[in-house]
Amino acid sequence: MTPVTSFSGQRVFVFGLGGSGLATALALIAGGAHVTAWDDGEKGREAAHAAGVPVADLREQDWHGVDALVLSPGVPLTHPEPHWSVYLARAAGVEIIGDIELFVRERRSIAPDAPFIAITGTNGKSTTTVLIAHILREAGYDVQLGGNIGTAILSLEPPSPARVHVVECSSFQIDLTPTLDPTVGIHLNLTPDHIDRHGSMELYAAIKERLVAASGTAIIGVDDGWSAAIAERVAAAGRHVVPVSVRQTLATGFSVLGDKILRDGVAVADLAGIGSLRGRHNAQNAAAAFAAVTAIGVSDADAARGLATFPGLAHRMEAVGRAGNVLFVNDSKATNADAAAKALGSFDRIFWIVGGRPKEGGIASLTEYFPKIIHAYLIGESSPDFARTLDGVVPYTLSGTLDQAVVEAARAAGGDGAGEAVVLLSPACASYDQFPNFEVRGNRFREAVQALPQVQTDLR
Repeated sequence: MTPVTSFSGQRVFVFGLGGSGLATALALIAGGAHVTAWDDGEKGREAAHAAGVPVADLREQDWHGVDALVLSPGVPLTHPEPHWSVYLARAAGVEIIGDIELFVRERRSIAPDAPFIAITGTNGKSTTTVLIAHILREAGYDVQLGGNIGTAILSLEPPSPARVHVVECSSFQIDLTPTLDPTVGIHLNLTPDHIDRHGSMELYAAIKERLVAASGTAIIGVDDGWSAAIAERVAAAGRHVVPVSVRQTLATGFSVLGDKILRDGVAVADLAGIGSLRGRHNAQNAAAAFAAVTAIGVSDADAARGLATFPGLAHRMEAVGRAGNVLFVNDSKATNADAAAKALGSFDRIFWIVGGRPKEGGIASLTEYFPKIIHAYLIGESSPDFARTLDGVVPYTLSGTLDQAVVEAARAAGGDGAGEAVVLLSPACASYDQFPNFEVRGNRFREAVQALPQVQTDLR
């Protein structure tokens, strides 16, 4: 835990008592703050009460003299409508912040030189975050990994000069962190997402920009227009910007040419044969991670060794089995078309399992990858719409369920006889029509693959 001593003696309200909210309340109490917490759900209130956190309905409290409202990132701050706690805080002139803001203030208070790497981007941030942590651990560093990736930041050990915090940040979290100032900030890319929570693409981009705007070193992917504009503004403001590109060779910064990562045009690492980092999108993640770790003192040789031993993340281009010439890949995390494009671009002969609860635009944007798809297996609510998109262009089967799709795709790919093939779960959809989340969907895929005859699961 990181006790939040910077709020010692202050009166703090906490709303939202899920994993990060409860950790926040306990960290504030441990640091000497006077905390009152609430959640709209009874389960969260009961968990907080059992942990010794004072629980009371904030609608019935006196907001005069409250120093801060710490809001869970899952609670609407602005769109589609501010939560009632936000209205109360604003009416009383109370600052609204999140748990990452508490961490950055604590870091400035107790260990301002403690290394802190923060990562954001529409796609790839989890892989990049875990990859950075892996490289640092392989190089002998004391690493604390958390944030949006699943471990609440205040559950981690306190910042210190001998410890590196590697923290994934969502746009929701950044929006609640007005003084975010990491040692190294990484912004990977920007495509439309969470517009319902931010109101417009312009506001979404502005929030993402905050992560790198006050970074000591700002590592910014420049392969989309929004991010390239962010890099220009941050550089113009006098920050040290390190651009990253997988589409052009940069004279200054990091780029990828074939399988080689280049710094200022000179090769520093080779991604050939690293199955966990297949595809152009993972090349961008790897280049950004290499830039980040070397910025805080890791040698090029140690960074390259860390890349080579990276095991990858579950549900993100995860190879889960092989049967003869057929590789089975779990990319359940691809919950929109842009994410699915990364996987489709990484293979040549694809038996594609796709579908679920569709996102706006469906899969129409993926037409450039259709020639790679030998056959598509449609599952979930999106099946009728996706069938119309594929009709006459890509052969498809209305499989209905994931289990049925795995059996059908494995049979077809195994009997194809035309060389290496991949059965790829990259749904381009949310999971909520058939599964509670993408993790459960990915686990079901893995189990279905492992139940097939003659599947090898040790792919080392």
